[in-house]
Amino acid sequence: MSNIIYMREDGVKPASADFEENWTLKKYQEELVIKVIKHDSSEMEFDIIGIFPALCNAFRRILISEVPTMAIEKVTMIQNKTIIPDEILAHRFGLIPLKANPRLFQYRMPGDLVGTDRDTLNYELKVKCVKNPHRRAGHYRLEDMYLNYEVLSKDIKWIPFGDQKLLYKEEDMGAIQDDIVIAKMRPGQELHVKLAAVKGIGKDHAKFSPVGTATYRLHPHIKLLDDVIDDQAERLKQCFSKDVIEVVNKSGHKIAQVKNTRIDMCSRNVHNEPQLKDKVEIGRIRDHYIFTIESVISSPPDELFRESVKIMKKKCAEALIELKNMTINVDVS
Repeated sequence: MSNIIYMREDGVKPASADFEENWTLKKYQEELVIKVIKHDSSEMEFDIIGIFPALCNAFRRILISEVPTMAIEKVTMIQNKTIIPDEILAHRFGLIPLKANPRLFQYRMPGDLVGTDRDTLNYELKVKCVKNPHRRAGHYRLEDMYLNYEVLSKDIKWIPFGDQKLLYKEEDMGAIQDDIVIAKMRPGQELHVKLAAVKGIGKDHAKFSPVGTATYRLHPHIKLLDDVIDDQAERLKQCFSKDVIEVVNKSGHKIAQVKNTRIDMCSRNVHNEPQLKDKVEIGRIRDHYIFTIESVISSPPDELFRESVKIMKKKCAEALIELKNMTINVDVS
């Protein structure tokens, strides 16, 4: 039995049908493996082995559209003398990621235009560009000539109300990055706005999506069926992405060997080489997925993935309840 999807010159050879027909829950639990390959505060790459693509895609879709975040929903323009229209500025404010932890807040009730200290965060931005009174002659850099010539995300100030000052810290409520450029101004121009942020999900608007990217792909399979030496080794190396194939010196010959298959980008160039195509086997491992998550909010990517698993479990529980109710109704009728 093989779980390799082979990539041939004229098409794709599917994996063995037994791979799915022999599936059992016990076997699935025993073979499911998760390996974290790379992880930091904003990006994580991990392998999921022994899983079906439908589940991988479900986690990806939940990460993009159903894990909640806080984002600016309402923008009140008090003064806008910049060259950017009000609508464009409002859109830019909405896309600025905030540090606020959505688990500390509730969803705002439908029809509530004001909100409470449990479901709304208020912000204010007030910046005016003026000439630098201390500018020295011969200095023409913008930072020398003007003050506040750029409106940055650090200029957004949190305005606590209700009990928020007792519950939250100011450093945990601002923008994720301080140097996001919102607008540029010249002397005489100013911008004064009031902002309200609420809890939401990406299904309602992309600004609530917690991830920049959430992707998965099958793990590559590359196997050398015969020795590839000297000039052929160099040609084989050029057929794949950098560092997939390496050439080493052994017994006075250059010999090709597989170095790192996971970074291959599905190249079939080797099939264009008549002397090499029968010496290499390429494909994808059917049940081995490389999953990548890039977080754009304060929550690390591993926390976002755990949230997606919780949401999936909740959906499954609701589906089982619905099936049970349907069965009861059928028996009664």
